[in-house]
Amino acid sequence: MPAAAIVLAVVGPLAVAGTWLLIRSGRVSLWVANGALMPVLGAASLLTGVVEASRLRAGVGWAVLLGLTAGAGLYAATAGFMAVAGRWPPLARHTESLYENRRAISLPLALVVSALLVAPGEELLWRGVVLEALREALGSSLALVMSWLVYVAANALSGSVPIVLGAVVGGVVWTVLAAMTGGVVAAVACHVVWTGLMVAFPPVPKAR
Repeated sequence: MPAAAIVLAVVGPLAVAGTWLLIRSGRVSLWVANGALMPVLGAASLLTGVVEASRLRAGVGWAVLLGLTAGAGLYAATAGFMAVAGRWPPLARHTESLYENRRAISLPLALVVSALLVAPGEELLWRGVVLEALREALGSSLALVMSWLVYVAANALSGSVPIVLGAVVGGVVWTVLAAMTGGVVAAVACHVVWTGLMVAFPPVPKAR
């Protein structure tokens, strides 16, 4: 494991956590902060040389297809969950606040930032570098659990119920995809599709 990858596996999650604290304090916009940070961390992850696309014998194309399908399925599951639990006051309040932030910029720009910059950057860092570093230190099984827990903990500092729920559930899906395929391509495809659909078609129940 290159020293640069080990450093990034520590610094990256700390940067994510610190950025959420800044966003939560109102000192910086969610779109500016994450839109600037995650592409940088994603690019740095690629430069470490430890990130793999996929080890599936069927090829990268099948990993992409698996990820796209999983992304659509995850969105459908999210929409179903929100239809049932979306009126729970804390979730409803935080979800409305999150989408109110979205309205501050145009939909095309929101899609570019969230789906094409932030989502791939997250996967390259978390399911690429962090997971690989933990795998070398702890072994495969424990690394999967620990990388997920650290991912949830970092995002929990957002103080946002939908962000935390997304990290909990999405984190499981993306970690499993990375484990199944031996790389990040499937997780990236899933995260991009899910995020794009969440932004373009918010699964927010209408008030009665």
